[in-house]
Amino acid sequence: MTDDQSHSRAVASLRGLAVGDAVGACYFIPLNQPLLPDRRLPPDPWYWTDDTEMACSVFTVLRDLGRVDQEILARSFADHHDFDRGYGAGVNRMLRLIRQEGADWREQAAGMFDGRGSWGNGAAMRVAPLGAWYGAGDLDRVAAEAAASAEVTHTHPEGVAGAVAVALAAALAATTDLTGYEFLDEVAERTPPGLVRDGIGNAMTLLPLSDPRSAAASLGNGRYISAPDTVPFCLWVAAKRLGDFEAAFWDTALVGGDIDTTCAIVGGVVAARVGVEGVPEGWRKRCEALPEWAGVG
Repeated sequence: MTDDQSHSRAVASLRGLAVGDAVGACYFIPLNQPLLPDRRLPPDPWYWTDDTEMACSVFTVLRDLGRVDQEILARSFADHHDFDRGYGAGVNRMLRLIRQEGADWREQAAGMFDGRGSWGNGAAMRVAPLGAWYGAGDLDRVAAEAAASAEVTHTHPEGVAGAVAVALAAALAATTDLTGYEFLDEVAERTPPGLVRDGIGNAMTLLPLSDPRSAAASLGNGRYISAPDTVPFCLWVAAKRLGDFEAAFWDTALVGGDIDTTCAIVGGVVAARVGVEGVPEGWRKRCEALPEWAGVG
Protein backbone atom coordinates (compact mmCIF):
# COMPACT_ATOMS: atom_id res chain seq x y z
CA MET A 1 0.00 0.00 0.00
CA THR A 2 1.20 3.51 -0.80
CA ASP A 3 1.41 6.35 1.67
CA ASP A 4 -1.35 8.11 -0.31
CA GLN A 5 -3.64 5.14 0.20
CA SER A 6 -2.86 5.03 3.92
CA HIS A 7 -3.54 8.75 4.17
CA SER A 8 -6.85 8.64 2.33
CA ARG A 9 -8.09 5.68 4.39
CA ALA A 10 -7.14 7.39 7.63
CA VAL A 11 -8.80 10.64 6.57
CA ALA A 12 -12.02 8.79 5.78
CA SER A 13 -11.95 7.09 9.16
CA LEU A 14 -11.20 10.37 10.93
CA ARG A 15 -14.09 12.13 9.23
CA GLY A 16 -16.47 9.31 10.07
CA LEU A 17 -15.25 9.35 13.65
CA ALA A 18 -15.79 13.11 13.90
CA VAL A 19 -19.30 12.97 12.50
CA GLY A 20 -20.28 10.11 14.79
CA ASP A 21 -18.77 11.93 17.74
CA ALA A 22 -20.40 15.28 16.96
CA VAL A 23 -23.89 13.96 16.28
CA GLY A 24 -23.68 11.54 19.18
CA ALA A 25 -22.63 14.34 21.52
CA CYS A 26 -25.93 16.10 20.84
CA TYR A 27 -27.83 13.14 22.30
CA PHE A 28 -25.46 12.90 25.25
CA ILE A 29 -26.78 16.26 26.51
CA PRO A 30 -30.19 15.62 28.13
CA LEU A 31 -31.50 19.16 27.49
CA ASN A 32 -30.95 18.75 23.75
CA GLN A 33 -32.09 15.18 23.28
CA PRO A 34 -34.46 14.38 20.40
CA LEU A 35 -36.39 11.15 20.51
CA LEU A 36 -34.00 8.50 19.26
CA PRO A 37 -36.65 5.97 18.17
CA ASP A 38 -37.86 8.54 15.62
CA ARG A 39 -34.31 8.82 14.24
CA ARG A 40 -34.57 12.58 14.08
CA LEU A 41 -31.30 14.42 13.70
CA PRO A 42 -30.54 17.12 16.29
CA PRO A 43 -30.32 20.78 15.30
CA ASP A 44 -26.96 21.84 13.94
CA PRO A 45 -24.18 22.83 14.12
CA TRP A 46 -22.76 19.65 15.59
CA TYR A 47 -19.59 20.07 17.65
CA TRP A 48 -17.14 17.26 18.19
CA THR A 49 -15.56 16.40 21.54
CA ASP A 50 -12.26 15.14 22.98
CA ASP A 51 -12.74 11.94 20.97
CA THR A 52 -12.09 13.79 17.72
CA GLU A 53 -9.48 16.16 19.13
CA MET A 54 -7.33 13.25 20.30
CA ALA A 55 -7.94 11.27 17.10
CA CYS A 56 -6.57 14.25 15.17
CA SER A 57 -3.33 13.94 17.14
CA VAL A 58 -3.10 10.23 16.35
CA PHE A 59 -3.64 11.04 12.67
CA THR A 60 -1.06 13.83 12.50
CA VAL A 61 1.64 11.72 14.17
CA LEU A 62 1.05 8.95 11.64
CA ARG A 63 0.98 11.43 8.77
CA ASP A 64 4.28 12.98 9.82
CA LEU A 65 6.16 9.86 10.96
CA GLY A 66 4.34 6.82 9.60
CA ARG A 67 4.39 5.29 13.08
CA VAL A 68 3.45 6.07 16.68
CA ASP A 69 6.05 8.04 18.59
CA GLN A 70 4.76 8.13 22.15
CA GLU A 71 6.69 11.26 23.14
CA ILE A 72 5.39 13.24 20.19
CA LEU A 73 1.87 11.89 20.61
CA ALA A 74 1.81 12.85 24.29
CA ARG A 75 3.02 16.34 23.44
CA SER A 76 0.37 16.70 20.72
CA PHE A 77 -2.36 15.60 23.11
CA ALA A 78 -1.17 18.18 25.63
CA ASP A 79 -0.59 21.02 23.17
CA HIS A 80 -4.06 20.69 21.64
CA HIS A 81 -5.96 19.89 24.82
CA ASP A 82 -9.13 21.97 25.04
CA PHE A 83 -10.72 21.65 28.47
CA ASP A 84 -14.17 22.44 27.06
CA ARG A 85 -14.20 19.40 24.75
CA GLY A 86 -15.39 17.06 27.49
CA TYR A 87 -12.24 15.30 28.67
CA GLY A 88 -12.40 13.16 31.76
CA ALA A 89 -11.04 14.64 34.97
CA GLY A 90 -7.95 12.45 35.09
CA VAL A 91 -6.87 13.16 31.52
CA ASN A 92 -7.63 16.87 31.96
CA ARG A 93 -5.22 16.98 34.88
CA MET A 94 -2.59 14.87 33.14
CA LEU A 95 -2.52 16.94 29.95
CA ARG A 96 -2.49 20.21 31.87
CA LEU A 97 0.51 19.04 33.90
CA ILE A 98 2.36 17.93 30.78
CA ARG A 99 1.72 21.22 29.00
CA GLN A 100 2.22 23.64 31.88
CA GLU A 101 4.76 21.88 34.08
CA GLY A 102 6.55 19.47 31.79
CA ALA A 103 5.31 16.43 33.69
CA ASP A 104 6.38 12.99 32.49
CA TRP A 105 3.48 11.37 30.65
CA ARG A 106 4.67 7.90 31.70
CA GLU A 107 4.43 8.73 35.38
CA GLN A 108 1.09 10.46 34.93
CA ALA A 109 -0.51 7.63 32.95
CA ALA A 110 0.84 4.87 35.19
CA GLY A 111 -0.24 6.70 38.34
CA MET A 112 -3.90 6.98 37.45
CA PHE A 113 -6.43 5.14 39.60
CA ASP A 114 -4.00 4.45 42.44
CA GLY A 115 -1.38 3.03 40.12
CA ARG A 116 -3.68 0.64 38.29
CA GLY A 117 -3.88 2.81 35.18
CA SER A 118 -7.02 3.73 33.31
CA TRP A 119 -9.16 1.06 31.68
CA GLY A 120 -11.49 3.66 30.23
CA ASN A 121 -12.63 3.85 26.62
CA GLY A 122 -10.53 6.93 25.81
CA ALA A 123 -7.78 5.07 23.95
CA ALA A 124 -10.34 3.12 21.93
CA MET A 125 -12.35 6.21 20.95
CA ARG A 126 -9.46 7.86 19.06
CA VAL A 127 -7.68 4.95 17.40
CA ALA A 128 -9.74 3.96 14.34
CA PRO A 129 -7.73 6.17 11.93
CA LEU A 130 -4.60 4.29 12.99
CA GLY A 131 -6.10 0.97 11.96
CA ALA A 132 -7.29 2.46 8.69
CA TRP A 133 -3.81 3.89 8.08
CA TYR A 134 -2.09 0.52 8.27
CA GLY A 135 -4.81 -1.69 6.85
CA ALA A 136 -4.92 -5.44 7.29
CA GLY A 137 -1.61 -6.29 5.60
CA ASP A 138 0.20 -6.61 8.93
CA LEU A 139 -2.27 -6.97 11.77
CA ASP A 140 0.46 -7.64 14.30
CA ARG A 141 1.88 -4.19 13.46
CA VAL A 142 -1.58 -2.68 13.86
CA ALA A 143 -1.94 -4.22 17.31
CA ALA A 144 1.51 -3.04 18.40
CA GLU A 145 1.04 0.52 17.18
CA ALA A 146 -2.44 0.71 18.71
CA ALA A 147 -1.05 -0.46 22.05
CA ALA A 148 1.67 2.19 21.86
CA SER A 149 -0.92 4.88 21.17
CA ALA A 150 -3.03 3.72 24.10
CA GLU A 151 -0.24 3.60 26.65
CA VAL A 152 0.27 7.35 26.49
CA THR A 153 -2.87 7.77 28.60
CA HIS A 154 -4.21 4.26 29.36
CA THR A 155 -1.84 1.74 30.92
CA HIS A 156 -4.38 -0.74 32.28
CA PRO A 157 -4.39 -3.90 30.10
CA GLU A 158 -8.11 -3.53 29.36
CA GLY A 159 -7.69 0.08 28.23
CA VAL A 160 -4.94 -1.06 25.88
CA ALA A 161 -6.96 -4.04 24.69
CA GLY A 162 -9.89 -1.79 23.79
CA ALA A 163 -7.66 0.32 21.56
CA VAL A 164 -6.10 -2.74 19.95
CA ALA A 165 -9.51 -4.23 19.15
CA VAL A 166 -10.85 -1.03 17.55
CA ALA A 167 -7.69 -0.51 15.52
CA LEU A 168 -7.84 -4.08 14.24
CA ALA A 169 -11.49 -3.60 13.32
CA ALA A 170 -10.71 -0.43 11.37
CA ALA A 171 -7.80 -2.12 9.59
CA LEU A 172 -9.99 -5.01 8.52
CA ALA A 173 -12.81 -2.67 7.53
CA ALA A 174 -10.46 -0.61 5.38
CA THR A 175 -8.80 -3.32 3.30
CA THR A 176 -10.89 -6.51 3.48
CA ASP A 177 -14.46 -7.53 2.72
CA LEU A 178 -14.97 -9.35 6.02
CA THR A 179 -18.19 -8.83 7.95
CA GLY A 180 -20.09 -10.55 10.71
CA TYR A 181 -18.58 -13.53 12.51
CA GLU A 182 -15.42 -13.70 10.40
CA PHE A 183 -14.74 -10.01 11.01
CA LEU A 184 -15.09 -10.31 14.78
CA ASP A 185 -13.12 -13.55 14.85
CA GLU A 186 -10.14 -11.83 13.21
CA VAL A 187 -10.34 -8.99 15.72
CA ALA A 188 -10.60 -11.33 18.70
CA GLU A 189 -7.64 -13.42 17.57
CA ARG A 190 -5.19 -10.54 18.11
CA THR A 191 -6.91 -8.75 20.99
CA PRO A 192 -5.08 -9.39 24.28
CA PRO A 193 -6.82 -11.82 26.66
CA GLY A 194 -9.20 -10.27 29.16
CA LEU A 195 -12.64 -8.75 29.47
CA VAL A 196 -12.55 -6.89 26.16
CA ARG A 197 -11.73 -10.03 24.20
CA ASP A 198 -14.28 -12.03 26.17
CA GLY A 199 -16.85 -9.37 25.27
CA ILE A 200 -16.00 -9.67 21.59
CA GLY A 201 -16.50 -13.42 21.88
CA ASN A 202 -19.91 -12.74 23.40
CA ALA A 203 -20.67 -10.31 20.58
CA MET A 204 -20.00 -13.08 18.07
CA THR A 205 -22.69 -15.25 19.67
CA LEU A 206 -25.14 -12.33 19.60
CA LEU A 207 -24.83 -11.54 15.89
CA PRO A 208 -28.20 -13.23 15.11
CA LEU A 209 -29.94 -10.55 17.20
CA SER A 210 -31.55 -7.75 15.20
CA ASP A 211 -32.30 -5.33 18.06
CA PRO A 212 -29.21 -3.43 19.22
CA ARG A 213 -30.85 -2.85 22.60
CA SER A 214 -30.87 -6.60 23.21
CA ALA A 215 -27.18 -6.81 22.33
CA ALA A 216 -26.32 -3.82 24.52
CA ALA A 217 -28.12 -5.39 27.46
CA SER A 218 -25.43 -8.06 27.43
CA LEU A 219 -22.43 -6.19 25.98
CA GLY A 220 -22.83 -2.74 27.56
CA ASN A 221 -23.22 0.67 25.97
CA GLY A 222 -20.35 2.66 27.47
CA ARG A 223 -22.38 3.75 30.47
CA TYR A 224 -19.47 2.94 32.78
CA ILE A 225 -16.92 4.60 30.44
CA SER A 226 -14.77 1.46 30.48
CA ALA A 227 -13.26 -0.33 27.49
CA PRO A 228 -14.96 -3.65 28.36
CA ASP A 229 -18.33 -1.87 28.65
CA THR A 230 -17.89 -0.04 25.33
CA VAL A 231 -15.83 -1.82 22.69
CA PRO A 232 -17.66 -5.17 22.31
CA PHE A 233 -20.99 -3.50 21.53
CA CYS A 234 -19.40 -1.06 19.09
CA LEU A 235 -17.80 -3.93 17.21
CA TRP A 236 -21.09 -5.86 17.23
CA VAL A 237 -22.71 -2.93 15.43
CA ALA A 238 -19.79 -2.52 13.04
CA ALA A 239 -19.75 -6.20 12.14
CA LYS A 240 -23.42 -6.00 11.14
CA ARG A 241 -23.42 -2.57 9.49
CA LEU A 242 -20.05 -2.13 7.78
CA GLY A 243 -21.66 -1.03 4.53
CA ASP A 244 -24.10 1.53 5.93
CA PHE A 245 -22.84 4.46 7.99
CA GLU A 246 -26.26 5.90 8.75
CA ALA A 247 -27.75 2.58 9.91
CA ALA A 248 -24.66 1.94 12.03
CA PHE A 249 -25.00 5.33 13.69
CA TRP A 250 -28.64 4.86 14.61
CA ASP A 251 -28.11 1.32 15.90
CA THR A 252 -25.37 2.71 18.16
CA ALA A 253 -27.15 5.84 19.34
CA LEU A 254 -30.41 4.02 20.03
CA VAL A 255 -29.06 2.22 23.09
CA GLY A 256 -27.89 5.34 24.95
CA GLY A 257 -24.87 5.29 27.24
CA ASP A 258 -21.69 7.12 26.27
CA ILE A 259 -23.19 8.01 22.89
CA ASP A 260 -20.54 10.39 21.57
CA THR A 261 -17.80 7.83 22.18
CA THR A 262 -19.67 4.76 20.95
CA CYS A 263 -20.73 6.62 17.80
CA ALA A 264 -17.17 7.89 17.31
CA ILE A 265 -15.81 4.35 17.47
CA VAL A 266 -18.44 2.93 15.14
CA GLY A 267 -18.19 5.93 12.80
CA GLY A 268 -14.43 5.58 12.52
CA VAL A 269 -14.59 1.85 11.78
CA VAL A 270 -17.47 2.00 9.30
CA ALA A 271 -16.05 5.01 7.45
CA ALA A 272 -12.85 3.05 6.95
CA ARG A 273 -14.98 0.67 4.84
CA VAL A 274 -17.37 3.06 3.05
CA GLY A 275 -14.99 6.02 2.61
CA VAL A 276 -15.77 9.70 3.03
CA GLU A 277 -18.44 9.47 0.35
CA GLY A 278 -20.22 6.83 2.42
CA VAL A 279 -20.77 9.31 5.25
CA PRO A 280 -23.96 11.25 4.40
CA GLU A 281 -22.99 14.53 2.76
CA GLY A 282 -25.58 16.50 4.71
CA TRP A 283 -24.18 15.15 7.95
CA ARG A 284 -20.65 16.12 7.00
CA LYS A 285 -21.71 19.65 6.12
CA ARG A 286 -23.52 20.15 9.42
CA CYS A 287 -20.60 18.85 11.48
CA GLU A 288 -17.97 21.23 12.85
CA ALA A 289 -14.90 21.32 10.62
CA LEU A 290 -11.83 19.47 11.77
CA PRO A 291 -9.19 21.71 13.37
CA GLU A 292 -6.80 23.49 11.02
CA TRP A 293 -3.77 22.01 12.78
CA ALA A 294 -4.86 18.54 11.71
CA GLY A 295 -4.19 19.54 8.12
CA VAL A 296 -7.09 17.59 6.65
CA GLY A 297 -8.94 20.50 5.01
